[in-house]
Amino acid sequence: MTQPALRRGLVAGALATAGGWFVEPAEPAPDASPRATALPRAVVAVFGLAPGCGTTVVARALAAELAARDASGTAAVACEARTSGIPLATQAASRLARALEDLPGAATRAVGRVCLIEGADQLTLAESSRQVAPLVMDAGSAALGGAPASLADRTVLVATQAVEPALARVAAECLARVGAESIVVLNRARTDGHAESGEDLTPPRSDFLPLPDSRLGAQLALGGREARGELGRAIATLADRCEGVA
Repeated sequence: MTQPALRRGLVAGALATAGGWFVEPAEPAPDASPRATALPRAVVAVFGLAPGCGTTVVARALAAELAARDASGTAAVACEARTSGIPLATQAASRLARALEDLPGAATRAVGRVCLIEGADQLTLAESSRQVAPLVMDAGSAALGGAPASLADRTVLVATQAVEPALARVAAECLARVGAESIVVLNRARTDGHAESGEDLTPPRSDFLPLPDSRLGAQLALGGREARGELGRAIATLADRCEGVA
């Protein structure tokens, strides 16, 4: 069997298995069409505009929020670094991890509501996940664009107060040329109207979505759980925008 045929077979098997887990028998609604199918899940790429800006926290917090909204109850997070997190996971996340580990080169781990996955071909992973669960691609801060940007429905750019607003806007414009609309978030923003440096947020940053600084929220996100409080509400707004609701 050729490599492309083998890959298609593995992906088809993973989708069939996951479909059996996530689709529960139910009586059809009176107005439901028997031909109606679930919409493809969202694929979101998260890029950091500076080292240490919190890309992984934002990616996992967003994935946990999307997981809570999805019928599957889970979401996948593609990451290049070695998967880590509190080894406590929902059954849905564990099932997704077992399904996606069949993708060539993939290493998976269920953490909280999400499945962390590394090593898989990004195109294959994106095509597979659209049928079973949302996918957030943690693209890090080493490079901007590439496969994650071209495959994503939305891109999220993570900035901090130290990042020049003009740089964030140029990055967003560059990604827009690939086809994915970008959302710029200001991470670790002070909720009292002050930035992490203690200075007022300047007007040039007013169009960025602020994400409040929260150690507890960051810990929950790294564990694959939804952030709480003000950070949780900000992540919910980000999820709305990624889904095209706001």
